[in-house]
Amino acid sequence: MKPRHLLPGLSILNFQNCGEFRHIQKWQSRSFYALLLAVLLMPNSAIAIDITKQMHRPLSVSRDERTYRDYADSLLRIGREQLAAGFAAKTVESGQEALDIYRILGDVNSQGLTYDLLAGAYLQLGNLKDAEDALRRRVGIARDNKDFEAQIFALNNLGTLLLQKGEAKAAGQTIQDALAIARNLENIEGQGLSLSNLGLVYTRLGNYNQAIKVCETALIFRRQTNDVIGEANTLNNLGDAYLAAGDYDNTIGAYGAAMRLAKVHFDRGNQLRAIDGLVIAHSAVKRYERAIELLDQRLAIAQFLNNPVEELKYFASAGQMYEKIGKYTQARNLYQQALTLTRKLDDKKQEAFVLDRLTNLPNK
Repeated sequence: MKPRHLLPGLSILNFQNCGEFRHIQKWQSRSFYALLLAVLLMPNSAIAIDITKQMHRPLSVSRDERTYRDYADSLLRIGREQLAAGFAAKTVESGQEALDIYRILGDVNSQGLTYDLLAGAYLQLGNLKDAEDALRRRVGIARDNKDFEAQIFALNNLGTLLLQKGEAKAAGQTIQDALAIARNLENIEGQGLSLSNLGLVYTRLGNYNQAIKVCETALIFRRQTNDVIGEANTLNNLGDAYLAAGDYDNTIGAYGAAMRLAKVHFDRGNQLRAIDGLVIAHSAVKRYERAIELLDQRLAIAQFLNNPVEELKYFASAGQMYEKIGKYTQARNLYQQALTLTRKLDDKKQEAFVLDRLTNLPNK
């Protein structure tokens, strides 16, 4: 099984977008962010739980090695289904049990795949410490096995995680290591991924011209492999660089291209990310009506996905937009809906933010 890139949609806001746990991503592709970003169909939650109960029966000591291996492989498969369905805690249980068996069997390659899975689950849970540990172990296994292709994608995963932690220089060095391997192997996919992630690093470091340059080069490699989701992700990275540089025309062009590609290919994570960037850019040049239209598209996607976290982002952002243009009644209504969602989600940080906006909203 090929290695995966866990963070293909990583933006400067979440692990991709993670935050945003993402929805039906190209999980089997090595261009993931990822978190993440899965071709596995999201299973019915009741079915996923029932399967988990069946698979977590005690092992019989009479089972031979083949049976143990089949059982561990089943746990790994179920873990991926659980992660796609949003059951990250269950994924950790399945992954840890599979890992124990692979260790007993001495199956190092499968241990590496399991660490990929565990990293994704820990990221979905917001546990960056254990996610980093899993990714470093994944890198170590790839190096021990002299699996250079696996190293490319494992190092990119680790680099994007370090970037999310705010360690931009360490992230840049890690991704540069991946790029060097990809170039030595003449691996087109690996070069596109590494350059795209370096664009994020340079943006974070404030080197916007370099960020734009490497993202444009990354697009060439992405298009050579027909990696449409990877191309949309790189376009979003390019949009981030232009936005940080204050070049709003090119910002809108890059995010607009990303949004169109993502929409056609049902890549909701990149579509939402592009919309968020476009809202900021249009607002900056006072195109408020267009920004509000885009926010309405964001709400439609969030409701289609039945994702309250993404709905919350809409209500909070739309409230700020209406507040900015002086429509305080609409802003107050949106903030109230956002407040209801923060309490439903038990999101104390966002609850405090929304309460602050409501408190300071003019009574007009």
